[in-house]
Formats: sequence, structure tokens, C-alpha cells
Amino acid sequence: MLQRERTTVAGALRSALSRAFGIDHDPVVEVPPQRSLGDLASPCALHLARELRQAPRAIAERVVECLELPEGFERVTVEGPGYVNFRLARSRFAAAMIDAVPVAPSAAAGAGAGSPAKVIVEHTNINPNKAAHIGHLRNAVLGDVLARSLRQLGQATEVQNYIDDTGVQVADVVVGFVDLRGCSVADIEALPEPFDYVCWDVYAEVGRWYEGDAARLELRRRTLHALEAGEGRRAEAGRLVARRIVARHLATMARIDIDYDLLTRESEILRLDFFVAAFEQLKATGAVRFEETGKNAGCWVMPLADSEEFQGLEDPDKVIVRSDGTVTYVGKDIAYQLWKFGLLGRDFEYARFDGGQPWETAQAAATAGGGEDERDGESGREGASPREDDGDGGRVPDFGAGGRVINVIDARQAYLQRIVRAGLEALGHHDEARESIHFAYEMVALSAKTAERLGFSGDARLEMSGRKGIGVKADDLLDQLEAKSRAEILERRAAGGRAGDDADADAGDVDLLARQIAVAALRFFMARATTTRVIAFDIDDATSFEGESGPYLQYSAVRARNIRRRLREEGLPREVPASRIAGLPPEVWPDDLWDLVLLASQCQEVVERAAATLELSLIARHAADLAQKFHAIYHRHPILHEADEDLRDARLAVTRIFERSLEALAELLGVPLPERM
Repeated sequence: MLQRERTTVAGALRSALSRAFGIDHDPVVEVPPQRSLGDLASPCALHLARELRQAPRAIAERVVECLELPEGFERVTVEGPGYVNFRLARSRFAAAMIDAVPVAPSAAAGAGAGSPAKVIVEHTNINPNKAAHIGHLRNAVLGDVLARSLRQLGQATEVQNYIDDTGVQVADVVVGFVDLRGCSVADIEALPEPFDYVCWDVYAEVGRWYEGDAARLELRRRTLHALEAGEGRRAEAGRLVARRIVARHLATMARIDIDYDLLTRESEILRLDFFVAAFEQLKATGAVRFEETGKNAGCWVMPLADSEEFQGLEDPDKVIVRSDGTVTYVGKDIAYQLWKFGLLGRDFEYARFDGGQPWETAQAAATAGGGEDERDGESGREGASPREDDGDGGRVPDFGAGGRVINVIDARQAYLQRIVRAGLEALGHHDEARESIHFAYEMVALSAKTAERLGFSGDARLEMSGRKGIGVKADDLLDQLEAKSRAEILERRAAGGRAGDDADADAGDVDLLARQIAVAALRFFMARATTTRVIAFDIDDATSFEGESGPYLQYSAVRARNIRRRLREEGLPREVPASRIAGLPPEVWPDDLWDLVLLASQCQEVVERAAATLELSLIARHAADLAQKFHAIYHRHPILHEADEDLRDARLAVTRIFERSLEALAELLGVPLPERM
């Protein structure tokens, strides 16, 4: 709403400037820092003082003389050295806010006007070799909040999760099972759940085993070859490990309401010769060369020494194909990026993952047990062909061919993401290189107190190391959050201090509420910090019912809902029509109430800015600011026992505006809002 009024004011000012001075100028319109200065203000007179050779205040006064006050505003004044300040007609604006959609589709979403037909957001991307840990949760939450925001803004969005099922990490787990523990494929299949926890230990064990004898690394090399070729017992074990792990990862992410449109398997990029097609393009354009001598002898490398972006690097050339013929991560990622933009001229085969909601690029091995080898060119999976029926009467979606690709990958991968863009540039795909966006973020550690609670000793915060087996599994953290939330609920109920006076809540709802609080705590904590900060996750901070936290948002929403519930119990109206609000006298809108209305009116602008800049903490902070302002007015402006009908209706309208705005932001953040707490 406020964004619309800013546009209206900018247009009125532009016309006034044209009439007053005969110039065409796009004025800046902003929200002033103090309410006494108005609701919207423009420094256009200050910006034009040099050009017009007049004092800013004189320019502003002349602009006001020539201005046609836009509809919905009650007055315009000149303030300070020459600001042109506008004051909204409060009752009329609040009435419009009652029915307004807090965050609506916008042509300016994400990429700005003329945004592409589809944005592909790739996130999570956990190596399928062990359980997800707390660091993976930040990636998944950021990617999910971005995708939710883009979709709410009207941007067609496809969410992909890249499954690196032929990489070193999976190879090491296979070596651990096959060579270190002597397991057969049947033995691996028979291992109980949680299988990802078993693999967590195996991955750390095999790392220590390699250290005992460097010659054992040859087993890793052999296994990598087998995984890439897709043949033999090691490949079969790798397929089984990856599939079981992916199923566990999806279950973990489902606990915090994260899902995906497509699971893209690296093995399928290789099986369908995506990299071969990309490699031929790279060779044909001279983007890669074969090294005859030196430390990269026998490798195909991408020479980057002449690129301005890679100046100053000690070794700017990047290996794409190793001397043993295996393909590096970045080589496969260039092929994948070309496919995501629809530039490869090839497509995957598709199937539902284990008959569930997400699609996957169809594996050659149909069963989770890795049954018989199916590398005969047929997938053996129902619906596993491009763009055909999915086996349930539904058409396979048109995956890929995006106009913008946003890869959510931690900041340590910035160099590799730059090489992927360089590969697109070298192939002449300059527009696509520009639309290849690395959504970088810093890592997650644990506060010393939380690390101790989760079984780790030491005074310093704990940083993760999967290779060393150090870290907190995501499911363990979620279990702890749920347990703490459950204990808090039971303690409050026992003391009679239920949030929102919820005395009638069914005790059987405790587990559901504990899960909702845990999800809110985790997701809000991951989203609230700027992406350039390394964050130390603290359970007590995350689950606090005060300050900037997910439970604080939940508590605020429940409080607002309880007001309307009590009104219903008293036989009073729970809703106020916009026509009634529009006719209220100005004195019913004191500044603190009005500030909450104005803050709620900025949701659209905040979400658009967050999506455009990839700084999603803006959404979290705006939601927290709304909740704090609501709590500040809660006791000062009672509704239930207010005798003045005009005051009661104004306060109820503000409460409803707050509630709807918070609901919209909470949906984007993935924070569930329970009816009662």
C-alpha cells in the first residue's frame, strides 16, 4: 500500500516540477525518520538546488504552489531546509489497508521489470553420504524463504536440489562399507534406520583409515570411476547409499516444511552425456585446453589467467577433467548450468521420487535396494521419459530452461561459482552468465552453551567438520528444540501462565505445538541474520518468547487472534468493514497506532527489496518490528472494554491489519502460526 502511495506522490511531484520549472525530474520519495515530518517526504528540492540555482526551500515552496494534492492525502508542507512532506488521510488509508493484500504479485519481483519467465532456485544440495547437519539447515531455509518470496511476488519459480551421487564423499562411504567394514550390497540394504546416522560414522571412520595408509586412497579412485561409469558392485552400493540418504534428507527437511520440485542427480548428468555435450562445446570454442606438461599434465583445464576476474591468483587455471579421466565438480556444474538455462539441447528423464511429491531425474536403478543393473538405456521407472505422462495421469512439468538461476551455496564456494559463470562467458552466453547468481551465505556454528547441551565440551563455539565427524545432526537439533519447547509449554501451563490466556487448550495438542514452536525457532533464527555473518546458533535465544525470535512472532499472532476470539465470546463484532473505518474521525489515530499501520503497509516493498538483493533478513526484521510495535500498543489501547465505539473500531482495525500482515510475512519465513499457545 505505501509503495503505491509513494508512486502516486512521485508522479504528482514530477508534474509539479514540470509546471514550476519546465524540467523532467524523477523525484525520490522516502519515509521520513520522524512521524512529525509526515508520512512521505521528498528531498527533490535539495537535489535540484545546484541545477536550478535557487535555495532548496524556495524550490520546495514553489513546487507546493504548483502541486495538485493527490487523492488520499490531507496536506503537504515544506519542512526544514526544503523537504516536501506529505500526510496521508489516516482513516481513508487504514480503510484501504483492511482489504489490501499485504504481499501481492509484482512485475518488479526479484529481477525487476521484465523479469524472466522462470527463476530456478537451487538449494540444500547436501552430499548424500551422511546425515544433514545444522549448517545445511541455513542453506535450505534461505533457499526456501527466497522461493516462497519470489512465488508470492508472482515470479514463476522452480526449486531444485542437486544430488552429488558420484562425488568423493559418496565414494568414501562406499569404501567404508565395502573395504573397511566388508559389507555386501545386501548388508548395506539391511542396515536399520536412521541410515544417515550410520553413514555419518562410516564417513569419519574411513577418513581416519586413509590416514593410516595413503595407498588406500587408490580405493577411492577406483570407486569414483565405478560411480561415474555406473557399473559394478561399487556403483550399485553407491546408488543404494545415495538413495537411502536422500530419503532421509527429504524427511529431515519436511520437518521444517521444506520441499522441492526436482531432485537433479549428478549421475544422470553423466549417464546422459550432459558433460560430454558441454565438453565438446568448451573444446570447440577454445575455452579448455589439454595440458601436455606441468603439474596439470594430462588434464583438460580452463585457462583463466587472462580474465580480469581471476587476476592475481597463484594458479588461475582450473582443471575440468583430471588426468585419470574423471570429471571435476566444476565441470559437471557447468554442464548442469547450461541445462538449467536450456542451452544444452538435451533433457533428463523424470520420475516421482519413490512415488512421492518431488520429481527426480530418473535413476537407472529403479529400486532403493539397487537391484539388478539397468544401464541398458531404459530407466525401468514409471513415467521416466521427458514430458510424458507421469503414470498417474499428470504431465511431467517443463523443468529447466530458466531465465535466471540462483544457486544457494555457502560463501566458500564463491571461486567455483565464478568459474561456472566464466564457462558460460567463454561459450558466448553473456546474458546467462549475468543471470547466474551465487546466493552466498556464511557458515553456522553453535554457541558454547548450546554445544555443551548437545554433548560437546569446550568454552568456544563449535564449528562443523563432517570429515572429522564433528557436528550436530539436523534431526538431533530439531529433537532438542522440540523437547525444550514442550518443556516450556508444560511449565507455563502448570504455572497457569499460558500465552494468550489459553486455558482451554487440549493437552493432546502439546506435541503439535512443540513442533510448531521448534520450526519457528529454527527458521526465524536462520533467516534473521545477514548472510555475511557467521552465526552461532543458540537454543535459548532461538526459542525465547521475547525479542527477535520465531516464538515471539507466534505469541504476537496468538495475542491478536485472542482479541477477536474474546470479542466473539462477548457478542461484539470481530471485523470492521472498510466503509466504517473510512468515516472515522482523525483523532482516533494517535501516532503509535498510526505507526503500526504504516509499518504494515510497507510489507510489499520490504519483500521486493529482500528478493531483489537476496538479503532475506529484511523480511525477518520487518516481521519482528511489526510484532514489537503491536506489543507496545497492546496494553495502551485496549479493545474489549473500550466504551467509545470509534476508538474500539479503530483499534480493532489496526489489530486486524497487523494480524494479516504478520500472517503474510510468517508464511514467507515458513513460521507456522498456531491458533493458540
